[in-house]
Order: sequence, then C-alpha cells, then structure tokens
Amino acid sequence: MKQFALLLSGLSFLFFACTPTGQRASIASPGGINEIDFFLSPEGTPMYRVLHNGQVVVDTSSLGFEFRDQPQLGSGLELMETKTATLDETWEMPWGEQREVRNHYNELQVSLKEKAAPGRSITLRFKAYDDGIGFRYEFPKWDGVDSLVIMDEHTRFQLTEDHTAFWIPGDWDIYEHLYNTTRVSEIDALSKRDHEDLAATYIPENAVNTPVTLRSDSGLHLAFHEADLTDYAGMTLKVDPENLSFTSELVGSDRTGYKVKRALPFHTPWRTIQIADRAGDLIESRLTENLNEPNKIGDVSWFTPMKYVGIWWEMHLGVSTWDMEATQDMNTFATLGKEQTSSKHGATTENTKRYIDFAAANGFGGVLVEGWNTGWDHWIGFEDREGVFDFITPYADYDLEEITRYAREKGVEMIMHHETSAAPRTYEQQLDTAYGLMRHYGMHSVKSGYVGKIIPKGEYHHGQWMVNHYRKALEKAAEYQVAVNAHEPIKATGLRRTFPNEIAREGLRGQEFNAWATDGGNPPEHLPIVAFTRMLSGPIDFTPGVFEMSLPSKPDNQINTTLAQQLALYVVIYGPIQMACDLPENYQGQPAFQFIRDVGVDWEQSKVLHGEVGDFLSIAREERGTGNWFVGGITDENAREVTVDFSFLEVGVSYSARIYKDAEDAHYRDNPTDISIESAQIDNTSSLTLALAPGGGYAISLIRE
Repeated sequence: MKQFALLLSGLSFLFFACTPTGQRASIASPGGINEIDFFLSPEGTPMYRVLHNGQVVVDTSSLGFEFRDQPQLGSGLELMETKTATLDETWEMPWGEQREVRNHYNELQVSLKEKAAPGRSITLRFKAYDDGIGFRYEFPKWDGVDSLVIMDEHTRFQLTEDHTAFWIPGDWDIYEHLYNTTRVSEIDALSKRDHEDLAATYIPENAVNTPVTLRSDSGLHLAFHEADLTDYAGMTLKVDPENLSFTSELVGSDRTGYKVKRALPFHTPWRTIQIADRAGDLIESRLTENLNEPNKIGDVSWFTPMKYVGIWWEMHLGVSTWDMEATQDMNTFATLGKEQTSSKHGATTENTKRYIDFAAANGFGGVLVEGWNTGWDHWIGFEDREGVFDFITPYADYDLEEITRYAREKGVEMIMHHETSAAPRTYEQQLDTAYGLMRHYGMHSVKSGYVGKIIPKGEYHHGQWMVNHYRKALEKAAEYQVAVNAHEPIKATGLRRTFPNEIAREGLRGQEFNAWATDGGNPPEHLPIVAFTRMLSGPIDFTPGVFEMSLPSKPDNQINTTLAQQLALYVVIYGPIQMACDLPENYQGQPAFQFIRDVGVDWEQSKVLHGEVGDFLSIAREERGTGNWFVGGITDENAREVTVDFSFLEVGVSYSARIYKDAEDAHYRDNPTDISIESAQIDNTSSLTLALAPGGGYAISLIRE
C-alpha cells in the first residue's frame, strides 16, 4: 500500500515528580482534543483517565490481570520509564469507504515493574488520536515463565454520568440481537437470554458486546470497542449499573477453564474509545483500522468490490430449500428439526443459470448460491455435525462445471458458500481442498457460515480458540486469492487493513430476520442504531434490496421499511459487496431498481451529512474512478424532514440527479412501496429538502456530466 509523509519522532525520555497519588504521565492527541492521563495509585495500581477538550469523559479507572498459577498483576507496581512518539502517515485502502486514510497520533509508552518479588514487568502503550484513544498491554519475557494463562482481564472504564446506551447483550456466541436503548444504569443483558430465534446463544453476565455506543446528556458520543483482536478472547464489557462503569469480561472456554493462554512475549488487542461531539464523526472515524498493522498479504486486485444476487432469499421465504432431502425445515431456526411436507431444492443448475442471466443483464458482478453441496439434510440440530460437509461435492442437480463455465461466458463471477455448521475442525481439515476448488474455477469470494453451537462442546464463537480459527481461515484464503465474507463471525476489529481479503462480516441481526423472526422482524429503529454501533467495527453484509415488502409466503412477517429506505441502505450500510437480495421476478418492471443498477460499492470518500443514533442518518459517498456521488438517508418509525446541502460536490461541475424518495402517503407498515422518482440538475450550490415517511428514506444518484 502506498504511504506518504511518514514522521516518527525519536523516543524521548520523560521524567515526572512523585505526587500524592503516585507517578504520573500524560499524552494529548495531535490537535490537543483528547488527552490520556496515566498514574499509579498509592497502592501501585495502574490508573488512567481520558479527557476530551479538557473535560473528563472516562474517569479514574484501574487496570490489571488475574492469572492461573501466578499472582494477580494489578498493584505493587512502580513506574520505571516513559517514552513518547508521534506518527503521521497516510495509507491507502485497496477498497473501502475512502481511498486515503490519515493515521496521526501521539503515543505514550509506560514501563512498570513490581516492587516485590518476583519483580514482573509490563508495558502499557497509549495512543491519542483526535477522534479517540487506544491502549494495550504488552508482556515481555519473564524469568522462569514461558506462558501465561489469563483467567480475567480487569480493564475498567469509569463513566462520568448515566449515559444513554445503545447496546446488545454480551453474548459469547452471537451478535444477532436487537439493539436496546436505555440508560447505563438500566442495562439488563440477562433478560435477553435464550431467544428462540437464535441458533446459538450464551449470556453469562450482565455485560454488553462491543462496539457499544453511549451518548451523554450534552450530546457527546463515546463508542467502546477493541482493535487487532489476535490470538486472544473477544472482549465483552461487564456492567456495574450502580457505579456506572464497564469492566472487561473476556469470552471464556468451558473446555479449558480459562480465557486466554499465550506464550511470552505477547501483547493484547487495543482497547479503544471513539470520542465525538457529532454522532456522524463516529462513522467517519478510522481509529479501529489505524490501530492495526499495515497490509501483510500484498496486492488484492484479484478481489473486485461488487453487487451480487443469489439463491438465498427464496429459502428464507420458503419458496425453496437448502437441502434436497427435505428432512428439516430450514426456513426458520425457531422450528429446526420439524418435518417438511415438500421440497424444492433451490441450488439447481437451471435456477442458478436464471440468476446468472439476471446478474449479467443488470451489470452485477456475482452470483451466490447456498445449498449447492451435500450435507444440508444433517447440518444443524445434530450433535454429530463434524464431517457433514466436504465443500467440494455438489448435489446431483447442481452441475458445478457447467455453471462456472456459463457464468464465465456471461462475465459473472460465482461466489462460493461454505456453511461449516459450527464444526470448525472439519472446515480446517479441508481448507486447502475447498479453496483449491475455488481457485480452479476462478472464484475469489466466499461466504462462510458458522450456524449453531461450536463443536467441540465448551467453545464459543467469540473465544480465543475460535478467534484463531477465523484467522487461520482468513490467512489460508489469502494464499488462494480468496476474500472472506464471514457470517456468525467473530467481531470485526479493523483487521481488514492487515488482511484486506477480510471483505465483510455479518455479525448483526440481518435482513433474514424480517422473513421468519417470531417477534415480527427488525423494527424501523434497528438500522439507524446499527450504523452508529455495529458498523463502527467494519463492513457489513446486510443483504438489502427487498422490493416485495409484504412477503406473501410469510403472512406473519413483513419488511419494516419503505422501498425508498431499501434503496438508501446501499449507501448507508457499508460493505464492499452488496446483495440485491429479492427474487429476480420482484425487480421486473420496477423503475426503482435503476438505483441498485447504478449505485457504487467502492468509494473515493464518504461524508456523513447528518444523523442521530437510533433516529436518522444521511451519508454521501463518491464512487472511485467515476466521480459520481450517491446519497442515502434513513429514518426510524418517525416521519421527518431533512435538507441535503450539496456543497460537498466539486465546484463548477454539474450532476444529473435521480431522486428516489417516499411518496406522500408512504408508510413502512401500511404503504411501504409507494415511491416517487424525480430528475434534477444539481451542483455544489444546490440544496434539497426531503420528507421521509415513517420507516422511510431516500436515495439520490448524482452522475457527473
């Protein structure tokens, strides 16, 4: 990747006088906006505070660890030395929300050592950015100790008030919960246990998953997360509702009885806090990516961001099935194992060719096919799932050779699907075979899935063992020039900078819940929260583009958005691959489908125009290589007016605009498909006021003239 303007200061020693609370050091961000204040308590406990524009936003908070076969490390320490450094570089995203990313921070390195035997040492590394802060623990070699078994990490985040929190429970297995909006003091994660629509769920503590976003009464926004999650357990945040604080609670393993085991030396992931006066600045921040290492796999031009269609939504609608044998009802996780009365296998050669033709006719780059390989009759709800899928053997009615030949002839790339059935040992044994098959057929993207409880029993999706599995699959995929879109994943933590074949993840309650969730699907506020929470961690494969909102085959469910909002999601919810998920016949004769044909997927730059967490959001993105812009806006259940100021456009250039907006009587519940389409000439002096219906939105294409 191209880098510019690299400036790294020499490491300079700082000296600090003792104070009544111990030795102290601090570092401020380059613009002086954020400051990290570190000190030792009289008991030798590491403490820190975070200030934003001079105001404390994270108050005095302690740091420490609990080990197996080792004393705790969290007191009796002394400060040995501190070092500072500065970095200012610009690196280029091979694909993403923007082409160039500035990585500019000031760093403070604090070396600590126990006063008493055994005299263990540890380093704390803090980085202060203008958009937030990050810190991590670094463990050097210890005499007579080759590895550490971590039972708990005690990283505390002491809040300054009872913020409004936008949260999902700290589930060790799944992120597919609806977001909740409460005060911190009202967080009750345990009440979210055992949801019947979730294939695997385990919530042991009153904890929240990250990213979790908070808003103060004065409008300050804080988002807590982690970066560079490598060979470590995922971090949830245990809630103390009385003292208004979070404490790290690592995902554990019932099989091993610990949270993390690492050989010395090693460092932890970064603990991150994004800080923003304006909600939209959280989305524009690249803090998480900047705290990861540069690209390790080199050129990834073999992956092309694309729009795609595929055999997927029809199974969720009950129109077809994943399996040929029809021994299970695959249309809803709520009724696994129940008998079906009929079967219509979706992944047939004939049906796949129909989707290939549709993709080619509409300029889409790819076709995804689920249910193509044998094993779907025995993949979930069974204990003996290991060895069910081999990832190379198609069903008898799916001619892989002919399909890939036909797709190549039509200029369409097939997207592979690997459902592991949460049996990662089976998948690991076949990674070379599976990815080798993809390379043979010229497939460069795979959607992987991990539905169900992890085998071996006692491991969880977000524990260290599975973190390492996801990384192994990603690294092996890179060897075969395969990009990974993981579903039921570990959280994204900015590793797409280091491994840019990590193109997208699910990791949220997606579109499919609208088709079969027993609670009626995703409410209108869902995505206006997701954009300011889950999307902060990385690209999403949400699968937008439903045009048939009433779901005739699912009379108890519907899509709780308007058609205009489904269009807007291609801009608002970022991913370098975007599905037009509805059935091809539902797009026929629909003028609004033109926006999906036109909209980009890879961006030169992105700008959040306005928005509030859980309420509404508008984003403008410039397409790479064309200079065309696309704007999307969404709202919750409340109707509202927004004014789009086009001053972000290039001066002196005129754009041909196509405006897709809610019609006057549109409503997500009663009249979702009523849409108005208008044309206009727009330049950087223009503005436009739009009325958004309840659950509505708007989408604008701006084609450079």
